[in-house]
Amino acid sequence: MSPDTLGPLLPAVPAVLGLAGLLTPRGSRRIGAALGVTGAAVSLLIVIALLANDTARAGFETTRDWVTLGSFRVTLGVAIDLRALLVALAVAIVALAVQVYSIGYLGGAAVGGTGRPPASPRAADRATGAAGDDRYGPYAAQISIFTAAMLAVVVGGDLILVLVGWEVMGACSYLLIAHDRSLPEAPAAAMKAFLVTRVGDVGFLLGIALLGVNAHSFRIAEVIPALPQMSPGTLTAAAILLLAGVAGKSAQFPLHTWLPDAMAGPTPISALIHAATMVAAGVYFVARLYPVFEQAPGALTVLGVMAAITLLLGAFAATAQDDIKRVLAWSTVSQLGYMTGALAVGAPDAAIFHLLTHAAFKSLLFLAAGCVIHAVGTNLMSRMGGLRKVLPVTFWSMTIGLAALAGIPPMAGFWSKEAILAAAEHGSGGTALAVYLAGLLGTFVTAWYATRLWLRVFFGPGYNDHVHVPSWVMQAPVLVLAVPSAGLGLGAYAANQELTELDALALLPIVLVIAGIVAAWWGWRRTGDPASVLGGARGFIASAFGLDAVQNALVVAPVRGLARLTRTADESGVDGVVTGVGVGTLALGGSLSRWHRSGIPRALAGVLMIAAASVVVFALNGLLR
Repeated sequence: MSPDTLGPLLPAVPAVLGLAGLLTPRGSRRIGAALGVTGAAVSLLIVIALLANDTARAGFETTRDWVTLGSFRVTLGVAIDLRALLVALAVAIVALAVQVYSIGYLGGAAVGGTGRPPASPRAADRATGAAGDDRYGPYAAQISIFTAAMLAVVVGGDLILVLVGWEVMGACSYLLIAHDRSLPEAPAAAMKAFLVTRVGDVGFLLGIALLGVNAHSFRIAEVIPALPQMSPGTLTAAAILLLAGVAGKSAQFPLHTWLPDAMAGPTPISALIHAATMVAAGVYFVARLYPVFEQAPGALTVLGVMAAITLLLGAFAATAQDDIKRVLAWSTVSQLGYMTGALAVGAPDAAIFHLLTHAAFKSLLFLAAGCVIHAVGTNLMSRMGGLRKVLPVTFWSMTIGLAALAGIPPMAGFWSKEAILAAAEHGSGGTALAVYLAGLLGTFVTAWYATRLWLRVFFGPGYNDHVHVPSWVMQAPVLVLAVPSAGLGLGAYAANQELTELDALALLPIVLVIAGIVAAWWGWRRTGDPASVLGGARGFIASAFGLDAVQNALVVAPVRGLARLTRTADESGVDGVVTGVGVGTLALGGSLSRWHRSGIPRALAGVLMIAAASVVVFALNGLLR
């Protein structure tokens, strides 16, 4: 088939199969699994076919009119180039790994359970997998639609189509984070993710409208050439508004708070959100519309400041966590700071390079963490230890993933981080300096908390309870993802050596990584937990420096107070007047009714009858005379 046919099929196939999955009976797990895996597998085959096509790699667009809004035509079609195909490849691989992994994790094929109650509330996640989730069918279908929405953002040729995919992702993330109804925090986490990202999406919508109105088109191929005709003020306003949506989806400061709480969702969903969808969408969108941001240097400065704060905030918050999933969640926040930092210093290729390597090692780490949680029934690292011998596949896979996260050569993360640091090093101005210094400090902190996780989970005193070894349907995706986590960076460097600059300054991050590893090991040998060095500040750091409390005080509490005041005014004012009129009318009618039935009206009637009779008597008396 030609690229004109394959391109539209890329998001269409998982979307159609996902909708079909929603229509199947809830108990049909085999059908749900088949539709979910097929949708992701066909998408992967389509991407591979497009990558093998010279026309597709060079870039092509196929489009047709969709909707007419006044003088605006909204088109339905795809615009694909090599960058879009590489990101789509990462989305399809991770989605397929998550669909296969979920068969074991939620489909009831994990292992034979022991029938014991979960060791902790979060262990319900594992327990659900052992028993088989009766809502697995809708879950698999929602993953397919989620994947289709991300692919629409990646290959959509019109900003309105991109917006549709952007919003569908938000709705799917809400449903998937809230999937496990046995966890009391899941609905609140889903609502928080939905509301926080909606705040940013308001700006995103306005930014798209501003670009479309000034370009007289929403087609990206027509918006970009129209940029020189727009005023600097218009471009800066559009870029800042778009950044609001990017900050929400890609968890940038100060709209990052939803991402760690989203850990209440099933672990495979964490892998999907953190690696290849949702958070990656914002970074990819900025890279795709980079000409807009290039002509708005003020917006890039804002992005650089957000990136430096996000990078360090996420890294330090990860150091104090006891929940293994929250360590990985905060590390995602930090790694997103690296990506947006690369965008801020004018290196979109380095940002996409790190997005791809991060997709590989972060999906590996989350799925491996799911195996660990499944095995021991708890998310807390303080209750783990000594698991390397009983979980050898998970141990070696997670070792590769953590090495890639820390930036240890020759793992994938080393090459993409070096590309970002080199771009910041060669940049000019305060933004580049801030990103470079934050990136250097981040390498030390990342190596420290990655080593801490590795030591706390796999070394030290052994886990004293029975271990549920995961089935191969869970371990196989982890093994597959270990391959790009180890070799993607080196392979990309071999194909294009301009991506990463290996000079004398490249040794500095390596030295900082080694220092982070040694510091964590020393703390572990001395106290058993390197985080003990944080002392009394650990709780404050674990709460991400109290930013959630600040947001609650400045935003959530006033909004709730305003909502209560509005409700009271509505019930006592508007509703009160209406209710009062009704109650008054009823009371008046009742009074009249009682008065009518009372003795006074009857007495008046008697008097009137007597008076009438007297008049008749006097009249007759007069006539007789």
